[in-house]
Amino acid sequence: MAQIEEGAADRARLLSDFALHLKAGRGLSEHTVRAYLGDLESLFDHAVRLGHGRLDQIDLMVLRSWLGAMVAASRSRATIARRSAAARTFFAWSVHTGRLAVDPTTRLANARAARTLPTVLGQEAVAELLDTARLAAQDGGPVQVRDWTLAELLYASGVRVGELCGADVSDLDLDQRTLRVLGKGRKERVVPIGLPAVRAAQTWLGSARPALAGAGCAALLVGSRGGRLDQRQARAAVHRLAAAAGVDDVAPHALRHSAATHLLEGGSDLRSVQEMLGHASLATTQRYTHVSAERLRSAFDLAHPRA
Repeated sequence: MAQIEEGAADRARLLSDFALHLKAGRGLSEHTVRAYLGDLESLFDHAVRLGHGRLDQIDLMVLRSWLGAMVAASRSRATIARRSAAARTFFAWSVHTGRLAVDPTTRLANARAARTLPTVLGQEAVAELLDTARLAAQDGGPVQVRDWTLAELLYASGVRVGELCGADVSDLDLDQRTLRVLGKGRKERVVPIGLPAVRAAQTWLGSARPALAGAGCAALLVGSRGGRLDQRQARAAVHRLAAAAGVDDVAPHALRHSAATHLLEGGSDLRSVQEMLGHASLATTQRYTHVSAERLRSAFDLAHPRA
């Protein structure tokens, strides 16, 4: 049975095998895999402190103690929910691969993240941000054109920033006005984009990208050093644009949230938005109907004489 004491070789091999399962078997992103491994390191350290140095000694009591310690440390509900999910995935895999006979998480109560409404910009605020990006591109260099293209594509397609950063030039079809991305679970989907995004992309591909891209770089969006634009750089670019536009400081994901909400407000059906966003569950997409309802309520309270 694998030992999980600090520094044990068995522990490293165990986590390495599990990481391979997450990447190859479940198609999870590097970011998610790192988070899960960190969660399990936390669990193993807690178990060792309790004197449970073997994998088969981690029982329901240990798991509850571990989650309880996080509550006492004022960890967020989202963190606790993710760590609980990591433990469930790991122990189910351990039983499936014969490393354990019994899954101790089967009696563990579900830890659910707090339901919070996503950050959504109003249509006027989005227009201000995109206009600011366009004007900066007209007056600036290749980086400013790239940032304009980044913002237009994020809002037009509703894709995740990681999906857009992972896209290649060949994934963008300007004639059909579509973008192909690889989403969670390595599921491919093709999403539509509008004319403003097409115009930005044409400018980027026509003159700006060749000035930045290194030899052999296939990436659609390129960093200042000629390689693929990474998510950190993309987030920084969106923050800069928001500051220049004088709108609320937003992350790229807020443009995804805004695109979904504005589609529903414009009459798009829920299933189409689900497919566009790449949500596995319709319940995830339904959050945006709550956003629309809240915005309608706010407008009613401000404007209706009998509110």
